[in-house]
Amino acid sequence: MSPKDLHPTHRMAEAPQPNSTFPRPAFFILTGIPGLGAAQAWLTVLFGPMYLLALLGSVALLAVVQADSALHEPMFLLLATLAATDLGLATSIAPGLLAVLWLGPRPMPYVACLAQMFFVHSLTALESGVLLAMACDRAVAVGRPLHYPSLVTKARVGYAALALALKAVAIVVPFPLLVARFEHFRAKTIDHAYCAHMAVVELVVGNTRANNLYGLALSLAVSGVDILGITGSYGLIAYTVLRLPTREARAKAFGTCSSHICVILAFYVPGLFSYLTHRFGRHTVPKPVHILLSNIYLLLPPALNPLIYGARTKQIRDRLLETFTFRKGQF
Repeated sequence: MSPKDLHPTHRMAEAPQPNSTFPRPAFFILTGIPGLGAAQAWLTVLFGPMYLLALLGSVALLAVVQADSALHEPMFLLLATLAATDLGLATSIAPGLLAVLWLGPRPMPYVACLAQMFFVHSLTALESGVLLAMACDRAVAVGRPLHYPSLVTKARVGYAALALALKAVAIVVPFPLLVARFEHFRAKTIDHAYCAHMAVVELVVGNTRANNLYGLALSLAVSGVDILGITGSYGLIAYTVLRLPTREARAKAFGTCSSHICVILAFYVPGLFSYLTHRFGRHTVPKPVHILLSNIYLLLPPALNPLIYGARTKQIRDRLLETFTFRKGQF
């Protein structure tokens, strides 16, 4: 028997006996990426920098928008809302993920698991809603530029952000509640790096039809409605841009939307790929690949969004350069 076999978390992560059931556990064991063993520690090289970029980039964007009164405009307030959402989403998953990858299977209290489930899924829904709000903002800015100041105000942006947050909370609260009704589980080990709703549901003993149907309906409704809204907004933008008389005018109008298009692609493309492989590649794509994709889907957008907006939005870029140049001149 090796020293690793004597480690308590290793013993806790052992597979349960067939047909065994447990009362509601005090804690679950998160295994990270199953099947990789000690090799999964190398994934910290991927996810560690992602979290660092998300953390530093989001904080920098929030600080720049807060410090510069010229950026207290609807577009940048929405950007600050996105940065705050990215910060919360990355922080709700990355510290635990990195601990599991580096240290091996880790226990998570039952209540903490349900809390993480709520925050991860609600912040993901909120991010999708914020992207829709930003698409609508750009549609009004390009399609009705003269009426934009009166139609899109700071107060309305604040109300919209509050409504999106309340909606995300309301639609995700059933997830932990639907799990909390179960009293018995087949195992205590979650083959995942965080407490995803369906990863926990796979362990329960009982009728999980409500969990399965609500999870599927919520995914289709939230993503479907938001994607349709974003597509419609950019359809209006494309219609307006193509009617502009000069190439310079079309390029300028498109330039106001290019950053947002990149952010949308960074959020929805990995998410769509992860969803399709989970739903239709369950028997052809290995489970470790599913789990790896789901983690990339959650951490890649928060890491890329600050880089995209910092590099492609002139006001943000100029303010960051001014800040760093000023500080450099002090030394």
